[in-house]
Amino acid sequence: MTIRLRTTAAILAGRTASLLSRGLRLGGGTNLPGRVARRIAPDVLQDLAAALPKGVVLLSGTNGKTTTTRMIATILEHNRLNVLHNRAGANLITGLTATALAGSSPFGRPASHIGLFETDEAALPAAIAETKPRLVVIHNLFRDQLDRYGEVDTLAGKWKAALATLPAESMVLLEADDPAVADLGSGLTAQVYYYGLDDVSHAVGAGGHIADSQFCRRCGTRYDYAQRFYAHVGHYHCPNCGHERPKPHFSLQKLTLEGTSSSRLYITYPGGALEVHLPIPGLYNAINALAATAATILLDMPPASVRDALERFSAAFGRIERVQAGPNGAPMLIALIKNPVGASETVRMLVGNEQEASKSFQLWIAINDLDADGTDVSWLWDAEFERLGAVRGDGQPVVERVTVSGTRAYDMAVRLKYAGIDPERIVVEPNLASAVDLALQALPTGETLYMLPTYTAMLELRAEFAQRGWVRQFWQD
Repeated sequence: MTIRLRTTAAILAGRTASLLSRGLRLGGGTNLPGRVARRIAPDVLQDLAAALPKGVVLLSGTNGKTTTTRMIATILEHNRLNVLHNRAGANLITGLTATALAGSSPFGRPASHIGLFETDEAALPAAIAETKPRLVVIHNLFRDQLDRYGEVDTLAGKWKAALATLPAESMVLLEADDPAVADLGSGLTAQVYYYGLDDVSHAVGAGGHIADSQFCRRCGTRYDYAQRFYAHVGHYHCPNCGHERPKPHFSLQKLTLEGTSSSRLYITYPGGALEVHLPIPGLYNAINALAATAATILLDMPPASVRDALERFSAAFGRIERVQAGPNGAPMLIALIKNPVGASETVRMLVGNEQEASKSFQLWIAINDLDADGTDVSWLWDAEFERLGAVRGDGQPVVERVTVSGTRAYDMAVRLKYAGIDPERIVVEPNLASAVDLALQALPTGETLYMLPTYTAMLELRAEFAQRGWVRQFWQD
């Protein structure tokens, strides 16, 4: 009875904090309610998660968390499930708690069937301990925000210890192509499943210099790669002890990329296959869709409904999000960048085959170094921005003009110069709103402005767009 009273008090206090936060325009109320509630009842998330009739799904990893979780939510909702989802992306324990508060009655009764939480990498062990998940999906593991997370092996060790606490009825879904992630499945009591890319036509070996997991998890010998898709992700084996990529239960057998518009996927799973026309572009988004497909089939969703939901999918804010600058304004595409692998793959998507590019395009890049971005921006020199400095088959530059903004605008301008972009094509404007105006003024009629912000720059950008009436606030999406 005491716990129930404390939980009720925590829910009411958290909801009050949320109303005040939004009423006073202090934010979307995506974290503060959780902090307030946990001060009153530290176990409030555990209580609320235990009440969900179909349990909890957690998803973590370095890149693709928000998009993949949104895909899973879309599929579950398509199957008439009410989903408790931290849709606004607040993925620390306080954010998960705030989401659970908002989705429960004052007496702790859930309004949803299932909980679905995107989870910060550092917060995953605590989230596993508090929510006792039915399914944990781990997407990938790359170097990111070393000031917060430390090296990848340190993080992987913490994840492994947390996964080892899961019981036999829980499921763990891992990316087979990432050695550090795939190795997490060894020795677990929980049921382990893998997904992976088997279309080797996409093995271009990009970003090998930024591979973080290059050595065998069993004996320490450097892996040999039969195929490398990017960084350390690919088909690997150890020449010493024979440890190798596990065979995926869910496989992306064939992938056709269609520029910056879409892609076509042929996925096999135990007992069948399906084809999906995914309305967002990029290799990494195709792998996101594969992970979402695997997760929802494990959750007993009919494969045909998975396909139908993915073919109607719309991207999360800032993740290949399309925005128009007013009713008759220029089209813009926003793609979050935050680490070497993510930035390199975004550039790869935009540039494609530079020799076959039909026309040049214009860029807007904003680099911040605030706490949520990671204060160390040395990663800019590891990302493969050299593709932006390439020339087309007709000798014209791939990038016609780039406007650079953010707290580290000048660092980015120097990086682009050394990537091969003519400094005369680089415009530096640290003020974000002014940089947007400069870029739009220079954009030819009918062209798309491609915008690559880091995390806090993305939030600032969307706040600016919301003030101009071009988008809704991100917590309203």
